[in-house]
Amino acid sequence: MGPEAEPVGEHRKVLSIGELRAHLLAARLAGPVATTRENSLRSYRLFAARDPRVTLGLHAERAWGEAELLGLMAEKCGVSPDPACVSGADVIDPELTLAGLDAFADRLARAADRGAPVLFGTGHPHRLLGFYAELADALSAAGCPVLTPAQGRCIDITTRFGVRTYSLDCVRGVALVREPGVRAPGDVTGAHTHSPLPVRAALEDAANRRGLLPELVVGDHGWVCGAGQLGFEAIGLADTDDPALFVGEAEGLVSVAVPLDDAVHSDSYRPLTRYVLNRACLSQ
Repeated sequence: MGPEAEPVGEHRKVLSIGELRAHLLAARLAGPVATTRENSLRSYRLFAARDPRVTLGLHAERAWGEAELLGLMAEKCGVSPDPACVSGADVIDPELTLAGLDAFADRLARAADRGAPVLFGTGHPHRLLGFYAELADALSAAGCPVLTPAQGRCIDITTRFGVRTYSLDCVRGVALVREPGVRAPGDVTGAHTHSPLPVRAALEDAANRRGLLPELVVGDHGWVCGAGQLGFEAIGLADTDDPALFVGEAEGLVSVAVPLDDAVHSDSYRPLTRYVLNRACLSQ
């Protein structure tokens, strides 16, 4: 049985710390991950050059050189600090993932205690939609308004194929973007994006309508960095080639960045969802 499957009857089991650590390694969420060292180092070079493809809407207050970024990512993720290590699978320390999940859960618990408005958004809907949707359900049940501003709004995003128009949508309380057009029955997926433009559009729409603004933004990529840059508390998940979230955390613009592979099979995140909800004392 592969790491993507769960034994029958255990779909609601909350794993112990040891079991969750083993799951992180078996599913390659931590330990040696699918993200390559080459991709990570390339992202650090691009971030040092302030390339918007990897800054994700974050405007770092200080200049971050490649060597400093490598040191930061070694500290925050557990990647090798050796600049001579330039190939192979990158590595995430599972202990740092576990610590990040604890901090992530604690922020959710604080939001639930206040009944705070929360905005969820993902640039990885094919992988992470289920993870965020269950958190959104639990926070909603705890009395937190789960915000869904700017649905249907069109956003022009620069991609490697040129500028493309996407529409902002919401599935199960989680904002995402999709290419405009007819949706197939049962289609709950969206497009992969690193752009901060979707969260900016959502926050702008909420402000213009004088509606609720989120006290917490939960997500990944540009959803976290874009919100944090605008002064909203933001927490999220990030891979070894996403230095922006960890720079944001180091500079105080991002509250929590959890290091893990953000592109494994969606089923592999279910034990993480249950662990986070259990620690946050939220209903599953």
